[in-house]
Amino acid sequence: MTSRNTSSPSRTTSPKTAVPKTEEFFNRELSWLSFNARVLEEAANPINLLLERLKFLSIFANNLDEFFMIYVPGMRARLDESATNGAHEVAFTSRLKAIREKLLPMLERQATIFTEIMHELEAYGVRLRHYADLTDAQKSKLEAYFEAEVFPVLTPLAVDPGHPFPYISNLSLSLAVKVYDPILHTNHFARVKVPGSRVLPRFVPLETEGDGAKWQFVLLEEVITAHISWLFPGMEAQAVYPFRITRNSDLELTEEPNGDLLEMIEEQLSQRRFGEVERIELTAEMPAEIRDTIVRELETAEQEEVYAIRTVLNMVDFFALAALDIPELHDPPHHPAVPLRLRGVTDIFAEIRKGDILLHHPYETFSSVTDFIVAAANDPQVLAIKHTLYRTSGDSPILQALIDAADEGKQVACLVELKARFDEENNITWAKQLEKYGVHVVYGLLGLKTHCKVTLVVRREEDGLRRYLHVGTGNYNPKTSAIYTDIGVLTCEPEMGADATDLFNYLTGYARRHAYRKFLVAPVTLRSEIHRLIVQETERHSPETPGRIVAKMNSLVDPPLIRALYAASQKGVQIDLIVRGMCCLRPGVPGLSENIRVISVIGRFLEHSRIFAFGEGERQEVFFGSADWMSRNLDRRVEVVAPLTDPELRSEITENLLPIILNDNCQAWDLLSDGTYKRRKPAPDEPRRSSQQMLVERYR
Repeated sequence: MTSRNTSSPSRTTSPKTAVPKTEEFFNRELSWLSFNARVLEEAANPINLLLERLKFLSIFANNLDEFFMIYVPGMRARLDESATNGAHEVAFTSRLKAIREKLLPMLERQATIFTEIMHELEAYGVRLRHYADLTDAQKSKLEAYFEAEVFPVLTPLAVDPGHPFPYISNLSLSLAVKVYDPILHTNHFARVKVPGSRVLPRFVPLETEGDGAKWQFVLLEEVITAHISWLFPGMEAQAVYPFRITRNSDLELTEEPNGDLLEMIEEQLSQRRFGEVERIELTAEMPAEIRDTIVRELETAEQEEVYAIRTVLNMVDFFALAALDIPELHDPPHHPAVPLRLRGVTDIFAEIRKGDILLHHPYETFSSVTDFIVAAANDPQVLAIKHTLYRTSGDSPILQALIDAADEGKQVACLVELKARFDEENNITWAKQLEKYGVHVVYGLLGLKTHCKVTLVVRREEDGLRRYLHVGTGNYNPKTSAIYTDIGVLTCEPEMGADATDLFNYLTGYARRHAYRKFLVAPVTLRSEIHRLIVQETERHSPETPGRIVAKMNSLVDPPLIRALYAASQKGVQIDLIVRGMCCLRPGVPGLSENIRVISVIGRFLEHSRIFAFGEGERQEVFFGSADWMSRNLDRRVEVVAPLTDPELRSEITENLLPIILNDNCQAWDLLSDGTYKRRKPAPDEPRRSSQQMLVERYR
């Protein structure tokens, strides 16, 4: 496997030195924030086109929402489990302070980048105007728009002894209004919710007035603020300031052995909107009086949860502006290739029988996967289809294919994971729809999420029944497959087919398996097998047969596996890790991890594939699948990691794909031993190597 980055410093074995336990691992939440900081830097990167930079700014904001909805509550839960005598509250406050200390400079950076992008967009005729700067004619038209479209849907909510502080929904944008009663000479507080994008557009278009601006907008909250007096006749609206809250959305599902999982999920989903407040965002200009009222009424326990923002709130909405149809400000359209093995193929099953087929999305089209399932649904020789569904899109042809197959009398089973975060409601809808048309629907296992990506097709052929399957690293979602990098394999390898049968029997019935032939399955064998593979490579290492490990994943958090990698490094095994997001492993520490290198790749596509390669040459073993190296994936989810048994496919991964990524000098960031990341840049005499662009060109 020739995947070492020759541009990086060489690594040698150093004498082992004692490393304090507290320094063995990076904090997972701070590591996650470092990942989002890298996303933010893509918004600043001048190599990216302007509307792509604005999109990265929206992704950064969306990621932060998820961080406070999921990761911060998860941090509290872990501390509650591990600490005693109230120490968890002290530890939680301490970590909130550390998060705030790291996040505040990022928010300042966000504001600066936003200002720069909007200024540069003006040269292309895109302007976000302030209401105060509009002409009288524009204001007149906006007043008519406000009266006809906005005013009827607004609801001012007073706060006084007769009107309790209103419920503020998660991620909604609100206006805090200071109202003065000129008769009673009293001040009052009121809240006005800014309608969401499903009701009214956040960006209100303006007519151009010959100033060269083709696309002009004003924010909806500014239009409401300008006409706030309409909502309080007879009163004086003295001040208006926007604010926004983020609630705990980490669904705490209490699964009862004799309960109905579908009913439990539906019931607890209704409680998500009432989660505790985890963050308050408000404008830096908001007076202390109004700020204190909001903080007090929302019962926010920690001041560290309050963030004064120096720019527009809820920048997630700028996805809409980033989608403006200005081709020169977007990446060129990407057209995935049809895999060479499948071009012109009319019988996909005959082609799979010739040998395994490797699929690499989004460089190769995801339609190869949907075509496989649709072909199975329409083939009279197919007897059964079994499928796992974690996330999908509503217009996915896969769902219709499963319905068509059931309608044709085939045995169709679908494991729908109802606990897929933020897709619970969608998956409940799909589950009910599939059930309605005769698909055997299973909702998952008690206490486990089913996260594996497997489709099994049973087909009657001349020599008997044959099992075909697709195993992948990503969701069966045609939309995200266009922007997520994932790999999959179409195969009819008998032992993997048998493993898939056993897996589905485990998922749908009462079968218990303690071993599989080829699959590594969590929570049964995956942890022990990955650990065994690391230890095996450590023990095999020698000057004659140097050890080698290359692993690509989204997150690396699990302490036991990290310690196994440390031990391998100390023995001299050369280790390259490609970790897009959280990485708690500390690389490059003498005596601990000097033979470990970690990079993160952030680019146009979201790096999502999980690939694990151990050894080189004839003893090399390569695996791919759905699992990151996190405790949740190894112990609390059903995951499948499968081997690449075909030598040509292994070579494609280890001699082409992984080296291209490891030698990226444009989109890759090196993780340093102090926890900071350093962006790689090509030397003056070095060609640019953007791994994602190189792969786009490679698959054309």
